[in-house]
Amino acid sequence: MKSSILKDHTLIIDELEKSIKLHNLDLILGFLPKGSYLVGGYIRDIILGREIEKVDFDIVVPLNAIEIGKKIADNIGSKFIILDEKREVGRIFLDHIDIDIANQVSATIEGDLCSRDFSINSIAFLFDKKCLFDPLNGLKDLEISLLRTHSENNLLNDPLRILRCFRFVSELNFKIDFNLITFIKNNKEKLYLVAKERINYEIQKIVNGANARDAVMMLKKINIFGSDDLYQDSFFVDLEKISYSELNQEEKEKFLPLFYIAQILDIVSLEKLQCSKAEISNIKLLRKWHYFVNNKNISQLNELDRFKLHQELELFLPSFIFYLPNNLRFDWMKRWRNKEDKLFHPSNLLNGDVIKKNLKIEDGPILGELLQYLSKELAYERLNNFDEAIYKAKLWIEQNAPKCD
Repeated sequence: MKSSILKDHTLIIDELEKSIKLHNLDLILGFLPKGSYLVGGYIRDIILGREIEKVDFDIVVPLNAIEIGKKIADNIGSKFIILDEKREVGRIFLDHIDIDIANQVSATIEGDLCSRDFSINSIAFLFDKKCLFDPLNGLKDLEISLLRTHSENNLLNDPLRILRCFRFVSELNFKIDFNLITFIKNNKEKLYLVAKERINYEIQKIVNGANARDAVMMLKKINIFGSDDLYQDSFFVDLEKISYSELNQEEKEKFLPLFYIAQILDIVSLEKLQCSKAEISNIKLLRKWHYFVNNKNISQLNELDRFKLHQELELFLPSFIFYLPNNLRFDWMKRWRNKEDKLFHPSNLLNGDVIKKNLKIEDGPILGELLQYLSKELAYERLNNFDEAIYKAKLWIEQNAPKCD
């Protein structure tokens, strides 16, 4: 769609108006004053032919944005909140759509567009004139898939935009202008002025994009999250040499994001950015077992170590396989996909309550050790049925339970 629609503004306008009606956004147009316009990602995504689950509609009005937003919300029966009272920015919630409405901050529309982050987000649709206004050649940059800013100060005004560059690489497969890359290298430390929650949100978008690998490779090359020697650690692998063919599409979507986060953030950075406890815990386990197998031939692991590896990595083993020797990866994935493989799926092999009832044993360290022992025996198929498990459990208790004098 992009190649044909860019040649004709009329086609873009037609697509915009169709989409506006489809989402019932035409309900609000009558409340907008003369000089209002649509801008930002909504126009960009229409041109690119992207299907977006969450629609964001950004409207700029000459004055009184909050008053206008409240009036619209009241008339269409929607919720309205004030995002920034001083700058007069509000949000209307219409079904699955967020409609942001803001005051024009410059004397002219062109001045407003020149203050936006990137040229591809600086294309306006003027409602009253029903025409496009593109003073920064954003349409041309969309055509050649180039990310460019009109002024580097626009990024310094909100340093999160530095990281958002890589989100466009990941989601849209865009190239970053050479001058912009140089600017990012020289100003990457300003990213830490941004709220941690906003940084985490962008990181998640980057690692879940269709071209996440390219974006992550660029982040590593620029060392955006660390010192120049951060990625010398053997845990950070050469992503260009990985084929990813061991994973199917569903596995890639589910498990590569964790692998990519582990490739751009060390534990100190993860904790500094207040990433989720689950992510930090899982990446610590990836690091633990990487160093274990890196210093010891994996084929020589004893039974207990191999069992613990699968026990701790079971839920996200595909995120770990790139730390294995090439000749093991396909076999490990084949076994992991088989839910009946007890070694690769050792969790929940035994019901603790059933064991307690049959052996009349209480909660405590002894029960935990017993369940661990029985799970390992099941994983290595040295138990065939429940009766055998109870029999071995009784023997183990006789040998390991504390003796009373």
